[in-house]
Amino acid sequence: MNKSGILISAIIMLIAITIAYFMLDKAVPLKIYSPKDLNPELVDKDQRDIYKNHRIRNFKLVNQDGEEVDNSFLTDKIYVADFFFTTCPTICPVMSNELERVQNAFTNDLNVQIVSHSVQPEFDSPQVLKEYAKLHMANPNQWTFLTGDKAEIYSLARKSYFAVTTEGDGGVNDFIHTENFILIDKLKRIRGFYDGTSEDDVNRLIKDIKILRNEE
Repeated sequence: MNKSGILISAIIMLIAITIAYFMLDKAVPLKIYSPKDLNPELVDKDQRDIYKNHRIRNFKLVNQDGEEVDNSFLTDKIYVADFFFTTCPTICPVMSNELERVQNAFTNDLNVQIVSHSVQPEFDSPQVLKEYAKLHMANPNQWTFLTGDKAEIYSLARKSYFAVTTEGDGGVNDFIHTENFILIDKLKRIRGFYDGTSEDDVNRLIKDIKILRNEE
């Protein structure tokens, strides 16, 4: 092969390597979850055949400052939702510590929010939640703790976020305990589920949030 042929071959190889690099470097878009995609045990029977257009529904609850809020404060925000209670001695402290890592990964990026729902609202008053927030160094502009009507919170967990497999009506004897974190995009769609007690899974969550940030 003459010199010009070698040069042309080298240029073609360089172009091919460059194209391959950018193709491999490009993040794969995150899945958009609908009820039909999920474990049926997570989904109410009347929702199991829904295969598109699922959105987190509107709600009215009370934050750690005692203010009634709806989900308008999450408009155009990416956020992570979880369900916990402040006196939990097992998985909840681990989950909250992991959410601190999520917050630290997006310090002062108010387009990324964290929303922690108390599953024991009869005990977790706004004052209790505020103290818990301080314990975990939660930025109130980025990490919101919610309490309020138990039936409303439990309905959200089961029928919007699909966070738990247990059934119930949010009554006195009903109780939710789950390690799941749920990633929600700016259009209120579910984009991922993660084990909030697993460092590796939360690392994946942080990576996926960055993917969503780049979808804009």
